[in-house]
Amino acid sequence: MRNLLICGAFVAAAAAPALAQEVVVTGNIALATDYTFRGVSQTDESPAVQGGFDLTAGSFYAGTWASNINFGTGGANLELDVYGGYKTAVGPVNLDFGVIGYLYPGASDDSAELDYWEGYVKPSIALSDQFTLGGAIYYSPEFTGESGDGWYYEINGAFVVNPSFSLSGAVGMQTVDTSGFFAGEDDYTTYNFGGTYSALGLGFDLRYVGTDVDNVGIYDDRVVFSVKKAL
Repeated sequence: MRNLLICGAFVAAAAAPALAQEVVVTGNIALATDYTFRGVSQTDESPAVQGGFDLTAGSFYAGTWASNINFGTGGANLELDVYGGYKTAVGPVNLDFGVIGYLYPGASDDSAELDYWEGYVKPSIALSDQFTLGGAIYYSPEFTGESGDGWYYEINGAFVVNPSFSLSGAVGMQTVDTSGFFAGEDDYTTYNFGGTYSALGLGFDLRYVGTDVDNVGIYDDRVVFSVKKAL
C-alpha cells in the first residue's frame, strides 16, 4: 500500500502542472505466449493477457498496465504497474524521467514484500531517420522480495525498415544487494532482439529473449510471440 500511495502521489504531481495542456488518453491490449520481464518469465512460461492506459499532457505522462502472472508461491496472480514521468530534450538527445511502481494485489507478504518501485532515466538519440540508439538506468531503494538496492542498466536500439516493419533489441544487467538472489547469482545479464510488423490494425511481435543464468527454466532463452491492439 505504501508503494501504491507513493506512485499515486507522483502521478498526480506530474499531471497537475500540465492540466492546461491538451490531454490525450490511449489504451492497448495484448496477448503473448509468455510474459518476460528483463529476460525472466513472470508466468512460469505460460501465455499472458495484458493491457493498459496512458495519459499524456504536453511533456508529462502517466499510465497503468496489468498482466496475469504466476510466481508459483505467494498467492500473486496479477501484476499492476503505475507510472508517470516527464519527457524533454537536450540538443539531439531525448530524455525520459519517471517513476514506476510494480504492485501485486493479493500477494502474501509472509516471506517477503513483492511490491516495489523504481525511478528511471532513459536517454535516446536518432542517429538517422531509421535508426535510434537508446539507454536506460533504473534504481530501486528496495527491490522486490526486500532484496535491497536494485539497479538495472540497458542499451537498446531500433531500426525502422519501412512504415510497417521495424527491428529492435536490447542488452541489460540487473543487480541487487542480496547475494545469490537471482537463482544463485548476484546479478545477471539479459538480452532480446526481434521484429514488429503492423497490419490489420494490429502489431505482431516476434522476439528472442534470454539471460546468462543457466539451468533455471524461467531464466532460459525462449522465443516470445505477441499480438497487440491499440485502443
